[in-house]
Amino acid sequence: MSDYYNAFEMSPVPAPGPDAVPPEPFHGIYGMPSFVTIPTDDLAASVDFWTRGLGFFELFAVPGTLVHLRRWAFQDVLLVAAESVPERPPAMSFSFSGVLSQVEALARDCRALRPDAVEGPRDTPWNTRDVEVITPENARIVFTAAKPFDPASQEARNLADIGITPPSTGDSGGESDGGGEGDGEGDSDGGENERHG
Repeated sequence: MSDYYNAFEMSPVPAPGPDAVPPEPFHGIYGMPSFVTIPTDDLAASVDFWTRGLGFFELFAVPGTLVHLRRWAFQDVLLVAAESVPERPPAMSFSFSGVLSQVEALARDCRALRPDAVEGPRDTPWNTRDVEVITPENARIVFTAAKPFDPASQEARNLADIGITPPSTGDSGGESDGGGEGDGEGDSDGGENERHG
């Protein structure tokens, strides 16, 4: 995996840890490298759920047609008015990163709005804590937060089994053979060396 390198400075996602502080909602305008478009038959109800439950804010709207929602930079959702929505959630999901301190509150807020639409939090074999939410549009959304990397954990062994190992902690200049799912979990210092020096 020598072709891979840490590029944490490109991401708004902070290094994982119990004290990780989420970035402020991002109000800047940029060319979106990716976004999700979700049809809804009730724009107002959808906006209410996404803002009060999932923590997005309304960036702008075309009344009765489209609402552009965002959380952090590069977490963009377009809710688009439609005649109907799928009757069942798809197997495919769309994931948004957060920090561990947000997981319980997000699950609680979503359950308050849609009690039967939330699964988790649950820990994954790839070192994250996830909450799965079925939105009013029957979209399957996963809120995921990286856990601190513990080299002695089963998750570390799972990653090592597929060739992902943490960088050495010596003076190698921060070089790495990889780092988990791109969220710092394979980085023994959570990416701090790459971010700050």
